[in-house]
Amino acid sequence: MLSKIKQYLTPALFKDKYLEMIFVLVLVCVIINIFFISAPVDFPLKKTVRIEKGAGMAHVAESLKEMEVTRGTFWLKVFITLLGGPRSVREGDYYLPRTETSFDIAKRIVNADYELDSLRVTIPESFSNVQIAELLKSRFSLFDGEEFIKSAPEGYLFPDTYLFLPNISAEGVVEIMKLNFDNKIIELKEQIENSKYSLNEIITLASIIEEEAIKEEDRKIVSGILQTRLKIGMALQVDATFAYINGKNTYALTHDDLRKDSPYNLYTNVGLPPTPISNPGIESIKAVLEPINTDYLYFLSDLNGNVYYAKNFDEHQANREKYLRK
Repeated sequence: MLSKIKQYLTPALFKDKYLEMIFVLVLVCVIINIFFISAPVDFPLKKTVRIEKGAGMAHVAESLKEMEVTRGTFWLKVFITLLGGPRSVREGDYYLPRTETSFDIAKRIVNADYELDSLRVTIPESFSNVQIAELLKSRFSLFDGEEFIKSAPEGYLFPDTYLFLPNISAEGVVEIMKLNFDNKIIELKEQIENSKYSLNEIITLASIIEEEAIKEEDRKIVSGILQTRLKIGMALQVDATFAYINGKNTYALTHDDLRKDSPYNLYTNVGLPPTPISNPGIESIKAVLEPINTDYLYFLSDLNGNVYYAKNFDEHQANREKYLRK
């Protein structure tokens, strides 16, 4: 290989053995960098990799190679040894915001340089815990979605924009979002205490309203209708809970769905479902506490979020034919 390269270079260069030796060394260094030290093509950019507590240098080097963080194990171990020694590996979650060489990785491992800058994450209103878990898993590669779903109280994680570290735990997210919820409802403390509903009933009803109406006035009118139905012992008959049961919206429901045996089926059961079906925003919570009472007993929403009201079932059926054709 060297002979082929030399034929394209000035012959006088190689009359000096010293210059030839330097050239060879430089060439070797370039080759080593390209094929062994530089970042792999499939480097896990903007992902987080974890080094477990007590993991030895050889194990760490092999793991990072398997995760495409480095091209091989030899040079990473050499750099770790030179920078701090075989026992200098620091455990933790390392965020990879850019492609890095084996030397860069070794330096970070020895110095516990995690590169953990907070990331902005927006949790939309009406997201269920399952949806929040999926969103966070898409942003943070090591996030434990199953643990989050197990520990998160449905309805009590306030939808908002958050700054999370890439290595945040499921427990940490729940704690932050629940604290935000507690802080947000402080302004409603007196209304909640004076309400005929418990806090869980308020949040459950709010989670339904969140799914059924978009505009503030519509939310309050829908709230009034649902509370009237609860008062007279009428089934709430809302489709929103089916998204929680099987992921179907109004337009995908079948007659079998409407007969499904579930405590969340509000066609076959009277009263509220056992838990909230999503995490409502503050306006839906306020709508429960500040309903607009009307003569309406029925409502429906079209694909554009417009709500149409009816005083009796015949009017409601006419609205279905006109706006839903269902």
